[in-house]
Amino acid sequence: MNLVPVSIDSILIGQPLPCALRDVSGVLLASQGYMVNNRQELELMVGRRSQIYIDADQSDNFKRGYVNRINDLVRQDRELGKIAEVQISPYDNKRAATVEARDEPDWLDLQSQTHALLRDTHGDTFLPRLQRLQAELERLTQRNPDGTLFALMQLSGSEVRQYSATHAMLVCVMCCLAAREVLKWPPEQINALCSAALTMNVGMTELQDRLALQKEPLTPDQTKRIESHAARSVDLLQQMGVENTIWLEAVMFHRAHAPGPLAPRSTGRRMARLIQRADMFGARIAPRASRLPDAPSTAMQACYFDENKQIDEAGAALIKAIGIYSPGTFVRLTSNEIAVVVKRGLNTTTPKVAVLINRHGMVTGEPMLRDTSLAEFRIVASVPYRDVKVNHSLERLLPLTKSTATDRPW
Repeated sequence: MNLVPVSIDSILIGQPLPCALRDVSGVLLASQGYMVNNRQELELMVGRRSQIYIDADQSDNFKRGYVNRINDLVRQDRELGKIAEVQISPYDNKRAATVEARDEPDWLDLQSQTHALLRDTHGDTFLPRLQRLQAELERLTQRNPDGTLFALMQLSGSEVRQYSATHAMLVCVMCCLAAREVLKWPPEQINALCSAALTMNVGMTELQDRLALQKEPLTPDQTKRIESHAARSVDLLQQMGVENTIWLEAVMFHRAHAPGPLAPRSTGRRMARLIQRADMFGARIAPRASRLPDAPSTAMQACYFDENKQIDEAGAALIKAIGIYSPGTFVRLTSNEIAVVVKRGLNTTTPKVAVLINRHGMVTGEPMLRDTSLAEFRIVASVPYRDVKVNHSLERLLPLTKSTATDRPW
């Protein structure tokens, strides 16, 4: 067992442990996923030990990123209240060089970074950290939009432990693509739109994460907090130095149910409507402890029609940009094969896919590429994430999302 020392002050309060805590002899103190609720509980668990450890050999990429950030904290001898500020970004100079060298983002680290950002609403580093996160998402979306959608759709459908972070990133990217590729909004508006999408729920991040795991119905207090969170988010953003009135207006009205065309609205309310449609889609496809998620195609079609059962301009822009079957979602073909969408197609219903389960129900050794515009490979239905009993990973499938000079129908 390869034990790595960490300081007691480096343990994040109120968040699931990304890996188990042990003493110097390797004795288990707290298992992975355990949530330390307060400082007193942590001190009782640790006892008189001056040092606690984690097993680096059993860590995945996310856990290794956590170790790196915690070790930085220990070396700097920071106090507990500074943890979120020390965790500015896993993409420091050394790590950025590594990411660029392998040309692949670490999505679990980016998810962790977003999670830490949205839970720290008091530090004066919030805006610089947000700008770095937003710039990284923009870079990834520009370089490989299909791969970015693929990763975020897979994260959204697979787990809920950091729901608020994954949801914010997905809504941001969806809105960015719709605004840039379909609505043709200018760059300064797209920048404000993405900022608003990432921060729309900052006033209820902790509650949002808790509700994803809650099986019981909403309490009256929770309902009240949900209904008032937009104003709370605006208040927090202003306290942290946000002065962009369009950004703030978009956050304030992102839950408004306001059907109708976009043109007569103010810039901020146009953004708010686009965010509201993407927000609804992201919420529908995410699994919850209290309910099963909608199929992505069903969720996307729900965004297409407004509250009056008319075609919604913002929803239509999202569908045109993302597709009925977004990269990262699973589908059944007329060939009776189960595939995952890897690239958007020439229209919203004919994406490029990779077969994971053949027509006989057997897992394929290597993904087989299919063009769903061909009659023999048409999509006949969405397949829920939970029904795909295949061990697959982002690392294995993300390369299939990249465009090449010879990219053409297969």
